[in-house]
Amino acid sequence: MTEEINNHPSSVSPGRPGSAVYPTTPLGEKFAGIATGRDVEWEPLVDFRRMDISENTIHGAIAWAHGNEIIHSFGGNVLVYGRSMMKPLMMKTFAEALDKENLTWEQKAISCSSHNGDTEHVSAAQSLLTESEWGLMQCPLDVPLIQFGRQVRRPRRWFHTCSGEHAAMLRGMRRMGMSRAGYTLPSATWFPKFLDVLRRMMNNPNWEPVRVAKDGCGLPTVSNTVDELAVMFAGLAVEKDDDWIWESMNRHPDLIGGFNRLDSTCIKAGKGTLIAKEGADGLLGLSVIHPDWPKGLGIVIKIAHGWNSQATWYVTRAVLGVLGIELRNPYPLHRQKAFIVPGIVPPKYLDKLEEVVTWDEWDPNQDSFSLDWKEYSAKTTKSDPFKNEGIDI
Repeated sequence: MTEEINNHPSSVSPGRPGSAVYPTTPLGEKFAGIATGRDVEWEPLVDFRRMDISENTIHGAIAWAHGNEIIHSFGGNVLVYGRSMMKPLMMKTFAEALDKENLTWEQKAISCSSHNGDTEHVSAAQSLLTESEWGLMQCPLDVPLIQFGRQVRRPRRWFHTCSGEHAAMLRGMRRMGMSRAGYTLPSATWFPKFLDVLRRMMNNPNWEPVRVAKDGCGLPTVSNTVDELAVMFAGLAVEKDDDWIWESMNRHPDLIGGFNRLDSTCIKAGKGTLIAKEGADGLLGLSVIHPDWPKGLGIVIKIAHGWNSQATWYVTRAVLGVLGIELRNPYPLHRQKAFIVPGIVPPKYLDKLEEVVTWDEWDPNQDSFSLDWKEYSAKTTKSDPFKNEGIDI
């Protein structure tokens, strides 16, 4: 029996049914026009040092856009999937239809969210659909993203971080007279309308995505460069009064992410001047109203190795800090200190960057001894180990 199993060909081997959906080599194929993460000229964004020595250096890319113009780029124009960072743009596909549904501000905010799965998140998402429609929602079963204490939750679709978006889409599709069967597929009626939104926001009517993949929630996610994403986030600031997206996110920032989430904290720090949206894997988009940039400012941060909330937080604090927006420091690093790489901001802001300190008084410099180690050793080392013991030798 064992010999028969060992001789049975793999379902993903060449010519077998599963081979078409798997890569052909573990070393990774190369495709024309698509740079892999190995090919990108990532730049350091922030490094964590213990007594002057870098123990952890976080690489990535960042793009600043003013209107349709890229004003600063650092780390390369990387091709990425926008993932959940695209939700404010996704909702533009349904904004007019959902506005006719007389939604509450909470319902509008949860539609743009990647929430923690707290009680208020689930309640707002569920309220978007009648109970008889709940079975239509096809985001995966999940448990809350952040749980406090010992909580036992059976996986439910409503706990999934994207449940608000899915519910809003289903509500909007009903108003627009679209079939909701197979709504998670790129063949769904809403998908080409979403691509049209992206083309308009990029001011590029001929744009086509290089790749369309399945996101973690089952919906299609399309590939964009960080420059393209920054331009679109600049457009969100320009169009802030054209629909309800900007206002809803600012009215209810804690519904966008939740407790201690970076995007929710950024929105609250902006006090109406920005919206922020996290996205897997390692993305943060910022749309900012600022007097230096009257055509709208879009900033997109991409962490090379994927999501790292603390590192992204330090970079974001620096970026917002030079714009005059004070974002609190994250919780302290373990016996390290964070140091920002100057290239993350345009040259005009370098002087201001020096003023954005990455530590506070509650975050002591625990990785340093109070004395120089040589001086400390000299004062504590005895030339005679038996001295002061009352023994004459």
